[in-house]
Amino acid sequence: MTEKPDPFTVPFGTIFCDWMTTARADDGPYVYGGVAEPFGDFSISPAAHVLHYGSAIFEGLKAHRQVDGSLAIFRLDSHVARMVASAERLRLPAIDGDVLHQMSIDAVEANAGEVPDPPGSLYIRPTLIGTEPDIGAAARPTRSALLYVVNCPVGDYFKGGVRPLTLLVETEIPRTVPQFGMVKCGGNYAMALAPTLDAMAGNEAIDQMLFATDGDITETGASNFFLVDDERVVTRHLDESFLHGVTRSSVIELAASLGYEIEERSIDPEELVEWAERGEAFLSGTAAVLAPVGTILYEGKTLTVGDGQPGANTMRLRQALVDIQIGAAPDPFGWRTPVKG
Repeated sequence: MTEKPDPFTVPFGTIFCDWMTTARADDGPYVYGGVAEPFGDFSISPAAHVLHYGSAIFEGLKAHRQVDGSLAIFRLDSHVARMVASAERLRLPAIDGDVLHQMSIDAVEANAGEVPDPPGSLYIRPTLIGTEPDIGAAARPTRSALLYVVNCPVGDYFKGGVRPLTLLVETEIPRTVPQFGMVKCGGNYAMALAPTLDAMAGNEAIDQMLFATDGDITETGASNFFLVDDERVVTRHLDESFLHGVTRSSVIELAASLGYEIEERSIDPEELVEWAERGEAFLSGTAAVLAPVGTILYEGKTLTVGDGQPGANTMRLRQALVDIQIGAAPDPFGWRTPVKG
């Protein structure tokens, strides 16, 4: 195994493991050889469909070293199901969920020696790209595709670890286009990038932009958004305009089991003013897990959430989720998939 940097000392997702899995479709089902292969570059045509018409989707999930030394993938089935749905939405060659499930397990098992101990983890990135060489195919889907899974040993997503984040509320620029909001494709992230970078250039304290287009809070550029107090957990109800986060659904199920009342509804940004005085806010996502929000910038006002530090309810939910992920607590929801490691 190649000597690699400590994942806690480099940016998230910049170290890659030695093995990956691949499967190709050529006007038919994906052909997977059943074994991992060395990590390396691909060769595709300059006319590949993905380079011209954006036929690309991906997922993001994690494998965690368990407290007993074993290894488990968190919510593999849910991520596979979402990627199958994304492929259908973008009219990419249909993914066999069982094949992707096995490819993910095989990649993790091949790279098991690179899984860092908690709070580190192994990030899993399944990706699907259209490879048909045809620049005249703007109005039809690719008939050939490459499906692959790569892994990254990772530490914290946000620089500085678990700390209170600063969000800027954006009420005019849309987060993405509605029909692709629930699809994990590159265009969604590209659309949020420029306004977020522009905001950060004007204020280095900003960590993420919270999109509230037309007075309706949905998500940030890379995470779902929650409000929480001692009794309630509040988040935007699902529709096609934003990503149906797997961590989001995990938080909801876990919070309900802990006795919180769950409210999935519209959130007007004006509600943040009152909520900041008495409650908490956090972001959720595979990479970020649960990230506390300490400050919200909204229409020229600086809202300090609580005392500006990670709140007790946020950290309670975060720890409860992490404990299930790493096997420090029972898994009543069936979220862990054990793998050889």
